[in-house]
Amino acid sequence: MTMTAWQCILTIAVVALGTLCTRFLPFLVFPESKQPPKLVEYFGKALPYAMTGLLVVYALRNTPILTGSHGIPELIACAVITLLHLWKRNMLLSTAGGTAVYMLLIQLVF
Repeated sequence: MTMTAWQCILTIAVVALGTLCTRFLPFLVFPESKQPPKLVEYFGKALPYAMTGLLVVYALRNTPILTGSHGIPELIACAVITLLHLWKRNMLLSTAGGTAVYMLLIQLVF
């Protein structure tokens, strides 16, 4: 199914509007001069850790531990991510480093 030019323009406009609303609305609802509610502060502290745990579970959910390489590349990559993060405290570096190690392991070793 193909879209007409107007449907494409309308789709892009709606997506852009939705993105702008989700980016700017929190700053309008909770300006810097006003203290946010305690629940919002709690979510701001708790959700990043919860999402990280969710992503780890999601990424490792289909790891074959009884066949093939028995999850060894995944385990090594997780260890590299953990060590890099403990060493440099940089999420981008640890994620990129772990991804690179995992890709090298599955392409060249396992």
